[in-house]
Amino acid sequence: MLLAAGASERLGACKALVELGRDREGRVVTPLAHLLAAGTDWDGAPPLVITGKHHAEIAAALPPIAQGAENAAWPRGRTGGIALAARLRPGFDLCLAPVDVPLVSRAVFQALLAAWKEEGAPARGFLAPACTAAGPRPGRRFGHPIVVGRALALELARFEPDQPLSELRALAAPLLAVDVEDPSVLDDLDTASDLERMRAKFAP
Repeated sequence: MLLAAGASERLGACKALVELGRDREGRVVTPLAHLLAAGTDWDGAPPLVITGKHHAEIAAALPPIAQGAENAAWPRGRTGGIALAARLRPGFDLCLAPVDVPLVSRAVFQALLAAWKEEGAPARGFLAPACTAAGPRPGRRFGHPIVVGRALALELARFEPDQPLSELRALAAPLLAVDVEDPSVLDDLDTASDLERMRAKFAP
């Protein structure tokens, strides 16, 4: 499911709907469209998009395959949107993809799904992609999307909306990672300069 409830204040536009590039047919590709296409095979259920500040615009752009849900408490923090997703999909493992990390490929989603199944889809598991990063923060770093087991997701009911997700991770058993070569799992879209950099990288 996609997390798209933020205000995108530093970017100055709805992050889910900015133009990343064009596909081979010349159609505009947005973070929303790209991530929905990359991750639609995750659990067999319709993709769920959690909205907030830009609910009306995102809801109007959703394809028929997707379901939107508005997190009215979005100003209080991202964890509230994840808790809403858990309530709407009880009994499901959650694959959580923020639109803040918009260039994640289908191959990464498939690697996460394969690793999750190989581990037996642990009910209290927590899985993240790990990528070896260069630059000012070198080393093996964990990125997005993440997978939260169905029983662990129930813990979100007692979390405050602004409570960091790292506290949910601390309750996980087991903690899992899958190595990926795609640095986009670490690449955040936050500012207009980030968007220009991502447009230069985008490939349909």
